[in-house]
Amino acid sequence: MLEQGLQLLREKTGRKDAAMTRVTVIGAGLAGSEAALTLAAGGADVTLVDCKPKTLGPASANTDFCELVCSNSLKSNDPLTAHGLLKAELRTLGSFVLAEADGCAVPAGSALAVDRAEFARRVTEKLRESGIKTECCIAGEARDGYTVIATGPLTMPPMDAYIAENFGSLHFFDAEAPIVSAESIDRDKSFFAARYGKGNADDYLNCPLTKEEYDAFYEALVTAERANAHEFEKGEIFEGCMPVEVMAARGRDALRFGPMRPVGLTDPKTGRRAYAVLQLRKENAAGDMYNLVGFQTNLKFGEQRRVFGMIPALANAEYLRYGVMHRNAYIDAPRSIDMFFRAKKNGRVFIAGQLSGVEGYVESIASGKAAAMHLLRLLGGKEPLPLPCETLIGALSRYVAAENADFQPMNANYGLLPPFDPQIKDKQKRKEAYMARSLEAIARYTENY
Repeated sequence: MLEQGLQLLREKTGRKDAAMTRVTVIGAGLAGSEAALTLAAGGADVTLVDCKPKTLGPASANTDFCELVCSNSLKSNDPLTAHGLLKAELRTLGSFVLAEADGCAVPAGSALAVDRAEFARRVTEKLRESGIKTECCIAGEARDGYTVIATGPLTMPPMDAYIAENFGSLHFFDAEAPIVSAESIDRDKSFFAARYGKGNADDYLNCPLTKEEYDAFYEALVTAERANAHEFEKGEIFEGCMPVEVMAARGRDALRFGPMRPVGLTDPKTGRRAYAVLQLRKENAAGDMYNLVGFQTNLKFGEQRRVFGMIPALANAEYLRYGVMHRNAYIDAPRSIDMFFRAKKNGRVFIAGQLSGVEGYVESIASGKAAAMHLLRLLGGKEPLPLPCETLIGALSRYVAAENADFQPMNANYGLLPPFDPQIKDKQKRKEAYMARSLEAIARYTENY
């Protein structure tokens, strides 16, 4: 099993000179935290470097490590979905960060959402309890010995220049959704319900709109003033974090088939399905903050108050955080790293997290776990062991390393996995087959590790 493999690596690395087991992890986000914890568990001498708590990054608001700066949702927990299956694989591998997320989950239907402040606190405490040395500074390059760079898509100078010079520099734009005070939401014009009854009834607070209300909201949204619109007019927007106003511009019903789809939700006050519905999800365990689900935006702050205030339940909403858009950087992975997240020019440097070209919270955790596991084998005198292509972790590892003239960030999805032969036409049975094959493959991997 994997734990037995880690024990063997602890024994092997423990017999080597300390310099041979020294690893620096730069960046204490999702990927960096997972990598540092995995390396420490395997017996490596780990130093975790981050600008916190002295300096906050451009999107940070918390001095703790492993801060979630966008949504507080890690997407589906259902193993019959790609994101749920990725979590199941990580749990099999013993993900430390995902375990902390599980420990501070907030109601979110079939999704895994967390109290983001508690999550960051728990991971920070775990790092400090694990014998990992921490260094507070802004790093500018890889260190002596092995280095895992996981500084994230908002990497600050001078590290951004080092990464661009050695790994290439690509970018896209994504956005964050606003957060509002729970007590400022009009409960007479909203209702609790989970879509199709999945999860607990109070997992989501739903804000319904009539056709007339939606039409007025739509017109205001597509004509509202945006912030820094000229910076991303070239279409460099990641589909998974598309601003709501950009999505709306694709057509009047785009939102009704997207984040405002009313299907599966019946308003108990009317007994009918609304024309459109905005869902709000608890931002923390106390339930005094709510996130506007799917409402990432780049509207000016005043426009957010005006336009979103046209949704009846949010007419008097108090905004605890406005939505913002930022530029995300990532490397030209196919040209600069291999499937082990290891630099092609310098085999002592690894790139993990969204910098590597994986997109999403759990994908970042997965890359940090994979990079650390491969590095531990090197410390133990072995070659890295490729993760199975039948697993989403293995498929993502191969995706970032595969030749690609138009390389773009990638979320976990079934399209990355090898097809079945013969083809399984039934969608439900195909999902079940993906899950069974993946979990069997990851179990074999842990046994051989």
